[in-house]
Amino acid sequence: MAGKLFLVPTPIGNLDDMTFRAVKTLQEVSLILCEDTRVSGKLMKHFEIKTPLKSFHQHNEHKLVEEMTRQLATGQSFAMISDAGSPGISDPGFLLVRECLTQGVDIESLPGATALIPALVNSGLPCDRFVFEGFLPQKKGRNKRMEALLEETKTMVFYESPYRVVKTFKLFKEFFGGDRKASFSREITKLHEETYRGTVDEVIAHLEAKPAIKGEFVLILEGKQ
Repeated sequence: MAGKLFLVPTPIGNLDDMTFRAVKTLQEVSLILCEDTRVSGKLMKHFEIKTPLKSFHQHNEHKLVEEMTRQLATGQSFAMISDAGSPGISDPGFLLVRECLTQGVDIESLPGATALIPALVNSGLPCDRFVFEGFLPQKKGRNKRMEALLEETKTMVFYESPYRVVKTFKLFKEFFGGDRKASFSREITKLHEETYRGTVDEVIAHLEAKPAIKGEFVLILEGKQ
């Protein structure tokens, strides 16, 4: 009988967001696939989880997908985690899930921490219908993605690094106008968590007034009215 792949969310900051079910699952599987064994090793130590870790990230997942699926098909059960949040959401996971389903390996996805939902609900913008765009292309393709969203009426959600966040909001201004409503959340669940709401112009001014910006960002942009 084939084994099972468990997709297990991990905290995005506050370790209290780890669920009892997540800990139990990680303790019971035979192997945990993770992005960075050093990062995940600290989490395992905190929750006294002894299960072996194996590095599985965007640079090696293509090579390991077939091997991992073959082992799962023999009856072993693995868990997959990312450095933070839910695996597969702008993190490795999709390729292995797709191959497991092709080979008849069962998948179980646990609910848990993810950054986009708290940021969306906190924004004050409509969240009954939204589109998640993840990270924009770093160079080629950014303008093309913006052009494709010009007529989007649903609230838009993006991920961005602190190094490109001002540049991205200026891109929003260029394509959607400075008076479009927006917000950002960063350091979600952490000590210095921040959410700022305003127009695109106001967000840019707020960010440019800061001497240093830290933390991964979730950007929320109003849809076309």
